[in-house]
Amino acid sequence: MKSTPLTERHLALGAKMAEFAGYNMPISYTSITDEHQAVRTGVGVFDVSHMGEFIVKGREATAFLQSATSNDVEKLEPGQIQYSCLPNKKGGIVDDLLVYRLDDTPEMTEPGVQTYMLVVNASNETKDWRWLRRLARSFDVKMQNISAKTGLIAVQGPKAVEALQKLTKIDLGSIKYYNFQRGTFAGCKNVIVSATGYTGSGGFEIYARNRDLVKIWDKVFANGAKWNIKPAGLGARDTLRLEMGYCLYGNDINDKTSPLEAGLGWITKLKKTADFPSKERLLKQRADGVKRKLVAFVVQDRRVPRHDYPIESRRGASIGVVTSGTHSPTLDQPIGMGYVKSKYAEAGNKIMIVAGSKKLEATIVKLPFVDPGV
Repeated sequence: MKSTPLTERHLALGAKMAEFAGYNMPISYTSITDEHQAVRTGVGVFDVSHMGEFIVKGREATAFLQSATSNDVEKLEPGQIQYSCLPNKKGGIVDDLLVYRLDDTPEMTEPGVQTYMLVVNASNETKDWRWLRRLARSFDVKMQNISAKTGLIAVQGPKAVEALQKLTKIDLGSIKYYNFQRGTFAGCKNVIVSATGYTGSGGFEIYARNRDLVKIWDKVFANGAKWNIKPAGLGARDTLRLEMGYCLYGNDINDKTSPLEAGLGWITKLKKTADFPSKERLLKQRADGVKRKLVAFVVQDRRVPRHDYPIESRRGASIGVVTSGTHSPTLDQPIGMGYVKSKYAEAGNKIMIVAGSKKLEATIVKLPFVDPGV
């Protein structure tokens, strides 16, 4: 099992640790609810160094990524980020990812050369790397897997700007959503500070060299003490993302789910000229309509819906399956997401979640479940 550069810090804080995507990761420090509320109302810090990072550079880097990803990479300006997915050849999803356009300074590139960083899910790092390497064979690009030497923390919450600003000359408040800047942070050079988030409460992601990450972590907590900054584990990260309706690969999307079924049509640019895997299949699917849709629901019970629980209509017909479920700390109510047959997917419809011998009544709702007000 792998460790991140911050494992000793987590153990010293008394974190409950568990294996996740091959890494020894903190699940919680105090309680999931406490850490969740810290992010929603103040500021919390996640170690997400397990994520994968690839550099793609070359005269055909843009063309390559246009042919590999679902979104329109040509729209990215240097300093911008794009949420996208890697469609496979059967209409499913290899992974969802972030695409960073890096070539904004002379030292990063040369005329005619584009440089990108791809941020992929930890559990898919090897799979994604092999997939992209195969697709890159006919393009003038070079790829580098920098995952093993790159550390990443996410500082999330409405107090993130105040907690971090003294650590850098970068004007954090000026970084727009899905943009980034590169500079010195906490005395460490060549750090990327971005604003994407996976919690809905605002904040920043800080990419740095592994050898700098402990120093950055310590300074973030020392400077953030005034704002009662707290460490947060993967447990709270899951409840936070689910309250916003953000997909989790392996639960809500996988190699057999279509991005159109998953509500990711907005990152599936079927009108762009470049072909990408399954484009024709997805074009047909959009024209014909999808047979199932990913929906969000709230449960009128105290029992939490779990992954793979069957979903039925009120008349007992089998209509789908739960993909994610949790108890929402904000709503104090069980919530979940799952796929149902399209004719049942309208907000307001009543469904039944089959939890063993018990059936839980639930109502389909529009996302997000909560509005963090950030």
